[in-house]
Amino acid sequence: MSRREFIRVAGLGAGAGALGFHTARGSVARGADVTTRQPVIKQPPKEVIAGFDDMGSEPVDAKVWRPLSDRKVRVGLVGYGVCKFAAGFGFQDHPNVDVVAVSDLIPERCDQLAAHVKCDKKYASLEEMVKDKSIEAIFVATDAPSHAKHAIEALNHGKHVACAVPAAWGSLEEADRLFETVKRTGLKYMMFETSMFREDLWAMRTLYKSGHLGEIVYSEGEYYHYFGTPLDSFNGWRIGLPPQYYPTHSNAYHLCVTDGSFTEVSCMGMPSVVGHLKPGNNIYKNPFGTEVAMFRASEGGMSRMVVSWDTPGFGAEAGRVRGTRGSFYGNYQGLDKELPDLSRPPLPPNVDAGGHGGSHGRLTDEFISAILQDRKPLIDIDLSLNLSVPGIIAHQSALKGGEWMKITRYTI
Repeated sequence: MSRREFIRVAGLGAGAGALGFHTARGSVARGADVTTRQPVIKQPPKEVIAGFDDMGSEPVDAKVWRPLSDRKVRVGLVGYGVCKFAAGFGFQDHPNVDVVAVSDLIPERCDQLAAHVKCDKKYASLEEMVKDKSIEAIFVATDAPSHAKHAIEALNHGKHVACAVPAAWGSLEEADRLFETVKRTGLKYMMFETSMFREDLWAMRTLYKSGHLGEIVYSEGEYYHYFGTPLDSFNGWRIGLPPQYYPTHSNAYHLCVTDGSFTEVSCMGMPSVVGHLKPGNNIYKNPFGTEVAMFRASEGGMSRMVVSWDTPGFGAEAGRVRGTRGSFYGNYQGLDKELPDLSRPPLPPNVDAGGHGGSHGRLTDEFISAILQDRKPLIDIDLSLNLSVPGIIAHQSALKGGEWMKITRYTI
């Protein structure tokens, strides 16, 4: 029996989102509030993109989601590009959410997003949406190079922010501005790193936090996503992008386990045979299709993290860890016999697990719960930047032939 069916039958309903690349169309356009409902909005055919392994409803387990409040957080959604991410994390289905406005630069996509989430209020840009005082929180699912800028804009207008990955794009100064804005405003910021709620990583995190892995000596993670031809993207941002500019799915297999940070890196890049990954063919002047980074971690261990766009074969967002008391390679192998419950948090009624290994719905629930409980979200600004910034510096190291470089560490 599915979770949804169980809740319907038991009557609990009344008690009560490789890639992929997290993108959608973003914002800097002029625009105004448009509230006219279209009678029928045809949704475009759904593209099959690696990582969008929608888990749908899940079997009911021993954990039951319980509401924290009957309050509904008023949320605005922005970005409905190739990955349709603004609608892909289940905000519109969460019992503690009221989606009050949507936005996309392209009117047709804005209409499609509004129809998908059943929202009448539409804005032609994020810059217009943030002026709406009825909105408490905004999910930024725009183009990756605009994530930090759009998050800062929303925070400066008094909105809590959930944001697709990565938190910053190629700029340490931009990362610092985002960090300072979150500190200054005191608002919630959460990056939606999908690996956090993958089943294997959640088990690793639980084992680490309960002491069953001991100290992490070594970890490794991979994000393999073949791009012989890049996916469509706003202003072509995906064309030739440096692999380590998109590092969070792999870096999570250490940092989301420990909540730590990386302190220095040596990264090697492999010149690519793929056309758009040649330096003369992309705006980044990037020559690499695969980058392999070796990190030192704040807890003292070492970590190897790979991001690859140009190696055909199976795609993966995966990793494993080795510690002084045990290791995790698909399952626990170690000294301890009595282990804690390794299952993931339960899902709210009518919220599907979603893509990226069933992480989407859980990310949304964590963000909304943090607002309702007035606490830091699990992937707060510290962890968000500690996941994202090492990739920026890793790419710089690769351009310098693997030179060891120090990494900025963020903590509030």
